[in-house]
This record gives sequence, C-alpha cells and structure tokens, in this order.
Amino acid sequence: MSFTALVPHVLAPATSAATAQQNPLVMVGMMVLLFGAMYFLMIRPQKKKQKEEQQMRDSLQIGDEITTIGGIMGRVVTIKDDSLIIETGADRNKMKIARWAIQTNNTATEKAEAERAAAREAQEAERNAKIEAEGKKHAKKKKKSGPEEE
Repeated sequence: MSFTALVPHVLAPATSAATAQQNPLVMVGMMVLLFGAMYFLMIRPQKKKQKEEQQMRDSLQIGDEITTIGGIMGRVVTIKDDSLIIETGADRNKMKIARWAIQTNNTATEKAEAERAAAREAQEAERNAKIEAEGKKHAKKKKKSGPEEE
C-alpha cells in the first residue's frame, strides 16, 4: 500500500470528529441568521406599517373622507373611542363602523398629494430661475466682449 492511499483512512476519523463538534454551532448560527433575516425582511416592515395605520386612525377628524376595508366611502360625522359614524351617499345615510375597519383617510391623502405637487412646482420654478439667471449672465458677458464675427 502506498502512503497516498492511507492518508484518507487515517485523516477520516479526525475530520469527522471535528465536523461533528462544529455542526451544532454552525446549525445554531444559521438559525440565528435565518431568524434575523426574517425579522428585518418581514416582521419589522409589518410592524412599521401597522404603526402608521394606527397613527392614521388616531388622527382622524370630523369632516375627513375615509374608505373602509369593505370599500365603503364616507365622511366622518362623529368620533368615539372605538367607533365612528360616517355619512355615505347623496342621501347622507349614516353608518356606525369600527375604527379598525378604516383603510385610508382620503382627505389626508389628497393633502399629501397637493403638498408634493406644490414642492415639485417650487423646485421647477427655482430651476427655471437659475437657468434664466445664467442666461442673463451669459448675455452680459457677450455684450462686454463685443460682437463676435462668425
């Protein structure tokens, strides 16, 4: 028998013993890593979303237009601790709904969209003012240097 043929048989028990001792630690590490990834990818964003929804429900005011999880749209008339009364339709039918059943506050959404549009318009106006100022500066430089021949 050659030496190279004996090496795997001699080293096999040592490597399997080291691997057996290392596997529980690696397994625990992998499980911790898996739970950490699940927390940051699934649990944390869900809690953040729930917190924002609860804040939206707590900040409702009389006169806000809302949409329920069932798709009913109406205007808030009365606010109580855990319920609301809303008016729906042209007949102004009144319904009592649970606070948790509110999906969106349409009034707040419209205000946020209006603020975003105003910010975009302000940025565009600022950009146009800069371009105009640069154009005037460039025109003054041309006047000072005199007419150039082409």
